[in-house]
Amino acid sequence: MARYPSPASPPHRPWPELLTGLTGAWLGLALLKFGDPVVFDWLVPPPANLAEFIAISWPISWGYAVIALLAIGAIIAGWSCPKRLPWFAWLPLAWLGWQLVAASQTIDARLTGVTLKHFAACIFCFYLGLLVLPRPASRRFWGALLVGFLLVLWLGFDQHYGGLDATRKLFYELPNWRKLPPEYLKRIASNRIFSTLVYPNALAAVILLLLPPLVTLLWRSCQRWSFRWRGVTVGLFAYSGLACLVWSGSKAGWLVALVLVWLCVWQLPLGRRLKTGLIAAALVFGITGFVLRYAGYFERGATSVVARFDYWRAALTVTGHHPWLGTGPGTFSVAYRAIKPPGAEMAHLTHNDYLEQACDSGIPGFLVYSGFWIASLIHLYRHNRRSFDWFHFAVWLGLLGWSLQALVEFSLYIPASAWTALTVLGMQLRRCAFENQIDNLNPGGYSP
Repeated sequence: MARYPSPASPPHRPWPELLTGLTGAWLGLALLKFGDPVVFDWLVPPPANLAEFIAISWPISWGYAVIALLAIGAIIAGWSCPKRLPWFAWLPLAWLGWQLVAASQTIDARLTGVTLKHFAACIFCFYLGLLVLPRPASRRFWGALLVGFLLVLWLGFDQHYGGLDATRKLFYELPNWRKLPPEYLKRIASNRIFSTLVYPNALAAVILLLLPPLVTLLWRSCQRWSFRWRGVTVGLFAYSGLACLVWSGSKAGWLVALVLVWLCVWQLPLGRRLKTGLIAAALVFGITGFVLRYAGYFERGATSVVARFDYWRAALTVTGHHPWLGTGPGTFSVAYRAIKPPGAEMAHLTHNDYLEQACDSGIPGFLVYSGFWIASLIHLYRHNRRSFDWFHFAVWLGLLGWSLQALVEFSLYIPASAWTALTVLGMQLRRCAFENQIDNLNPGGYSP
């Protein structure tokens, strides 16, 4: 037992704990500065002055520089591989290896190059969480990440209450604004908030990922407060996140949130009839609100839904023509431009992370990536069922929400979103592996 101490009495290891806090702070900063897709790296020049340094996105190369520093910190902190890691914990390496193979047949070397760098950073973040960051310091990680998330919500409120109009006015004063991609022009013309992310649906994905665990963390952190102040504080935070989700105008985000609410209510220690009633009421309220808010959108023909079906059909067509290696990581836009229907809206990504793997790296890439997420979510859910904990269940809810949102978005290709999700997933799998290891060493004894 000395070799595998229980989480209740961990040895003092300052470097891993410091690295965990720095990682949380770094990902919080990434939410503010790296919210653009990697395929748009050429649109993000370095800031020219202090005002731009504070106000605008940073080049993705700056993010890689910080990740290199984290890698050095990981070497100093040391790594520890839990025994009996699940087999699928190594699938990300297989997926990255297949991306390199697919890159040999790419139809656009530049797009594939920037995408592969991002994928390598994603894999590093996952294994940083899986092999290095210690569980006892997770509060440092989440606390630092909370600060960045609060700033994202604050900027979302600012956009909703007038900031978008001011941003739009400044944007239209730029001399070359008409040369920017249609996605940017559409985003600026809309009243949907996007905060520091590339566009509103990307903001929705981040909220789905982080709001459940951070609400739970805040509730636990305020346990010494009176119930009234605790409820007000946590309620305001939850309202802020949900309000930004609604203001983002993400239809998929709204529906995914209803699924998460249903799963959360089902875990409450209440009678089956009462839980069924609460779930039914939540679904009726949520669906009614959805219909009322987006009735005009569907009357106008649900253009974004139609466009997505065009992208998905194109992705399947490309996969049929290149079933093994695809057209190369990050190259959907090149393939789509050649086959898109006349008058269809151009897209740089498939708006479905899983189909993107199929058309960019073939059916093997699709199977490995999709299988990794499915196996991870099932494993985490089963583990939490054995020793239920509300915080870890909330983390699982966030990861589930992010992966479901990826069915209609390109969250994997947004550094801030992907780096955060994969780091959190790695940390959760590490926690499960060590807890299973302790249970095997001490059957019938301490259960964390």
